[in-house]
Amino acid sequence: MNAKPEHYDVIRRPVITEKATMVSDSNAFVFEVDIASTKPMIKEAVEALFGVKVKAVNTTITKGKTKRFRGRPGERKDTKKAYVTLVEGNSIDVSTGL
Repeated sequence: MNAKPEHYDVIRRPVITEKATMVSDSNAFVFEVDIASTKPMIKEAVEALFGVKVKAVNTTITKGKTKRFRGRPGERKDTKKAYVTLVEGNSIDVSTGL
């Protein structure tokens, strides 16, 4: 069954880092998203959840690091981040949470 994912399944959480706060000055916001989500899915989810107009979506995939867990080698999950640029005049308050 290939059901369409819900908006909360696409967007996991906002990313609050030094770099993310720097890009928020240029009306862009960073979210951790599902690894299988596409740019149109991310755009639709942000517009539906926050009631804003999205100008552009850029994504990046970070490969999981190899780490040791309880003495055995293991690997962290791959993560995908979306840099969402909003149309002028729109804003998101990421401190309130989803």
